[in-house]
Amino acid sequence: MIGERLSLLILLGVSIWLARQWMLDYEAALAGTPRQRPLPGAAPASLSAIAVAAIGALCILAAEAGGEHVLGVSAEQSTMTALFGLYSVIGAPVIEEIVFRGYLVIEDRGWPALWASVVTVSLLFALLHPFLWEWHGTGLTVHLTGKAWFSTAAIFAGSLWFYTVRFVRLNPRRSLLPCLVAHATKNLGVLAIKYLQGFLGGWW
Repeated sequence: MIGERLSLLILLGVSIWLARQWMLDYEAALAGTPRQRPLPGAAPASLSAIAVAAIGALCILAAEAGGEHVLGVSAEQSTMTALFGLYSVIGAPVIEEIVFRGYLVIEDRGWPALWASVVTVSLLFALLHPFLWEWHGTGLTVHLTGKAWFSTAAIFAGSLWFYTVRFVRLNPRRSLLPCLVAHATKNLGVLAIKYLQGFLGGWW
């Protein structure tokens, strides 16, 4: 447990540093004096693009919550601590969007290559979330339950949406800002749902 807490604190620190670097690149692009080798997607985006991204993320979350209710698996959620909730809203969107929606995509070889990479990386992104598997000190445990598959599919859909709002025409500069806001909005919604359903417990 101590190791997990320390890892979360380290990741939170890394995400804050990374967010600062991205903001410096963003401010330079906004001023018309871009820095050399900026972080991906450090460019302005319209309020409409940001709003569409956030609303779409909430629609995906609503569909996920509704689907869990229909399938009768709402009670199978994991309990989230306040520390992990903080990381999920602040840290995860920064790190995951810059890495996955920023670096891990083929942007300069045409639309077929772009969307092939989007689907492939989204699948990888979904599988990296520990729903179908769980790692303990004694080894790997595989979970092939309906809840595990459904949650993995929801992460996959979310990833596709985050890529879409980066490369849609509404976001001509391919800014990561809509992706960051959408990801943080969705994770904040997850945190709220867990709180209301009694799955948010403890600070650490």
